[in-house]
Amino acid sequence: MPEPTAARTLPSGTSAAGLTEAEAARRLADTGPNEVAAGKPVRLHSRVLAQLRDPLIMVLIGAVVLTLAIGDHPDAIVIALVVVVNTTVGVAQEIRADNAVAALSALSAPHARVRRGGDVRDLPASGIVPGDVLVLGEGDIVAADAELAEASALLLDESMLTGESAPVDKAVGAALGAGTVVVRGRGVATVTATGAASALGRIAALLDDRHEPTPLQRRLASLGRVLAAVTLALCALVLALGLVRGLPPGTMVVTAISLAVAAVPESLPAVVTLALALGARRMAARHALVRRLPAVETLGSVSVLATDKTGTLTEGRMAVEYVWTPRASAEFTGVGHEPTGEVLVAGRPAGEEELAPVRKLLTAAALCNDATLRPPDATTPGGRWTALGDPMEAALLTAAARAGCPQPEELAATFPRTGEAPFDSLRKRMSTLHTTEQGRVLVCLKGAPEAVLVPGVLDEPPGTVARARSRAASLAARGHRVLAVASGLRDGLPVPRTVAESGLTLLGLVALSDPPKPHAARTLASCRAAGITPVLITGDHPATARAVADRVALLGEGAEADGRVVTGADVAAGRVADLTTVRVFARTDPQQKLDIVEAWRARGAVTAMTGDGVNDGPALHRADIGVAMGARGTEVARQAADLVLTDDELSTVVTAVEEGRRVYDNIRRFLVYGAAGGAAEILVMLIGPLLGLPLPLRAGQILWINLLTHGLTGVAMGAEPTSPGTMRRPPRPPDQHILGGGAWQRLLLLAAVVTTATLGAALAARTLGLPWQSVLFLALLAAQLGVVLGLRARLLTGRNPFLPLTVLASALLAAAALYVPFLSSVLETEPLGWAAIGIAAACAPVGFLAARLVRTAFRRTGSAGTAGASGLP
Repeated sequence: MPEPTAARTLPSGTSAAGLTEAEAARRLADTGPNEVAAGKPVRLHSRVLAQLRDPLIMVLIGAVVLTLAIGDHPDAIVIALVVVVNTTVGVAQEIRADNAVAALSALSAPHARVRRGGDVRDLPASGIVPGDVLVLGEGDIVAADAELAEASALLLDESMLTGESAPVDKAVGAALGAGTVVVRGRGVATVTATGAASALGRIAALLDDRHEPTPLQRRLASLGRVLAAVTLALCALVLALGLVRGLPPGTMVVTAISLAVAAVPESLPAVVTLALALGARRMAARHALVRRLPAVETLGSVSVLATDKTGTLTEGRMAVEYVWTPRASAEFTGVGHEPTGEVLVAGRPAGEEELAPVRKLLTAAALCNDATLRPPDATTPGGRWTALGDPMEAALLTAAARAGCPQPEELAATFPRTGEAPFDSLRKRMSTLHTTEQGRVLVCLKGAPEAVLVPGVLDEPPGTVARARSRAASLAARGHRVLAVASGLRDGLPVPRTVAESGLTLLGLVALSDPPKPHAARTLASCRAAGITPVLITGDHPATARAVADRVALLGEGAEADGRVVTGADVAAGRVADLTTVRVFARTDPQQKLDIVEAWRARGAVTAMTGDGVNDGPALHRADIGVAMGARGTEVARQAADLVLTDDELSTVVTAVEEGRRVYDNIRRFLVYGAAGGAAEILVMLIGPLLGLPLPLRAGQILWINLLTHGLTGVAMGAEPTSPGTMRRPPRPPDQHILGGGAWQRLLLLAAVVTTATLGAALAARTLGLPWQSVLFLALLAAQLGVVLGLRARLLTGRNPFLPLTVLASALLAAAALYVPFLSSVLETEPLGWAAIGIAAACAPVGFLAARLVRTAFRRTGSAGTAGASGLP
């Protein structure tokens, strides 16, 4: 009854004993190591220069040069320190992320069993050469492209290369791809290609090392150019006006440069870097490893989520979901290979009478089975049950355990196996023979419905067979893999095999699939609520892709998108006019995934692509955000990605998107605050002389205000928590300016209020004979501190205590500027009495109320539909 092992002649140049060590060494020298060419390591100085090329950093470097030129060394040191800290944080985060990804590379198998000189050796995969003879068994990863020379019931998981979730039978002469996994059987194969010449290497070659700037980098670059132009114009304007009024040239030069420095929110790079670094840290704590710091913010811009199926939307394993028998049907629930789960009939727990035929079927399936379930131990990640062998057979064992069938060990003892006919791609069925306690022979058979539901195999009425065929077709149309199970008793050992596989009783059908993850549907619903369009791109069968898309409600309710499933062949042939109207793609190859991503990007969308296989690598790299699975993902996918999910959960992407939006909101909030304060300082300097205030503020006073507002409180704004409703608004338009969507209007309104309140306080002080310049200095600072508190999205939150603490510290340092003799002398201020302090302090609630009113006004405007998608903080 056992099947003989198939074999064929080995290719020329290779003997059954394998290569000699000398020949292997020669070929290794010729072809190089069996490794996909890794990207060149980024040198430290290149990382530093990349940070310094940021336009805003270049503006700050110019400010350092200007302050040094006028002899203002303290301010030059402060600004230079901002540049150094920003660069250090950015470089450190990139190095930390690269090191973490390198550690994840240990997940890939680095060894292979090779026959050399007649001996089987365990060698590093990098030492494999063309012509080597690989010895393959269950659980082995194929180390290189190879041609199968011997095979015995060999079944391979090719999902990492093709995206196909179901394992594939391999016969002698078949081509094996590097990176595929043996899930059942054994084989011997001759290596045909290694390294860059392998299938894995050819896909990796589609990658390039270029990184396009992120949306935030493009927006900040544009802002930096605008600020540089404004800075030069202000220097010239203030200097000219001062000279026209007859003020000393030296004083006006210093004042003009000070105003120029005030116009540039020099702590913006620090705020951006701190916000990104905090975002990366929060993401890491929630299982998302950021490889490039700007990717944190880019996630907040994502408008399209292109997701893989296997292991992303689904659990990446086969599971029994439905059992049909001529007497009863049942549905199965449960997660993973855990033996716990429910068996339901019509939505309720099955009774013993209903379970009887289901158990009989699953007992036969457990006997006709070569898989093994392993309980969790100290080395099992997550304390989960694991399986070894054919995934479908493991799923049958799991279902049998959930239905209360005897344990496999008990079955093996009660019904010892005496013969078998393994599954192969021609017969499409497997049968086993077992001895019963009464001395009879039990035949158990399972296979494809078309190979089992035939008269030569079954002894059943035509009506029963017809019902079974109809049910099998219905289940297959819903994307399930369907197996038929039959059994029979014999008085003696049947010979030949055809006798054993005939006259059997149909026990029923088993429907298996790679089930969706429990939270997949809710995750996609969250994406749609946030204005993100989900798109399924898989290498799997169209029916399977459709079934998964329906079960996770990928299209949502009332979706206007094309609901059909488009194949890779349709994409390649150009049969789809607009790829962005399709939401489900099947049977796609790496190049077609690239075409789909490029189509969305050409439309102006910011795309995030998730994947774990080698075939996903090029699309991950080309997308605005590539998201790789860390646990089950391949090295190619992890290296191509910007974000690595250490828990392999798609919901983590939604969390990361929320974090990205938080970061961007905080950066915009700081820009509104910082630029409004800078504009108010400029307006005070320009309007003050027209109201009889000759030189409203001195250079040192301007820089001190800037240090306390932009430096301390501004940086603290980067840690503000997520705004309410963040994930219930659409993503911001990718071409929107960083001060677009109403931000610049808020900026101007706040600048006008702060300027009016500050000049009013100064005029009131002058009327009362008080030191008006010191009052103006304190009033301007107080008004800006009121604004920073009023701009908070969550006014009384305790999640960022750093902000109120820095406001308090800034107030104390403002007092120090008035009452500490050294600072008072340097800044040319005067101590103030209680009346003067009261006038200046009154500007704080004015700034606070203005910020709250502006927030409310713009929120109402957004709800009316004109600014709802602006993403205003």
